[in-house]
Amino acid sequence: MVVQVKAQPKSRRPGLQGLVPDVAGLRLRIGVNDAAEDGRANRAVCALLAAALGVASGQVSVLQGATSRQKTLLAVGDPKLLAARMADICNSFAGADP
Repeated sequence: MVVQVKAQPKSRRPGLQGLVPDVAGLRLRIGVNDAAEDGRANRAVCALLAAALGVASGQVSVLQGATSRQKTLLAVGDPKLLAARMADICNSFAGADP
């Protein structure tokens, strides 16, 4: 499953922070404590999304945007299970202000 995210390195509030508008639609905002140095923030974003989806951190990787806040992540696993968990995540933020 491909997931569009907006990373927030050195965030005061780490975790899933909601959906934010983007030119291509909505992105999932993910805040992490790590700085964007030596790929630390990328690894933290992947680990956080993996935990939210209930998969191992090695099953989520950066497809595009390794040096950008706007990233495209790939989560590998059972497509139906991942889709259901992603729907639950998005629904939890439905109606919330970005």
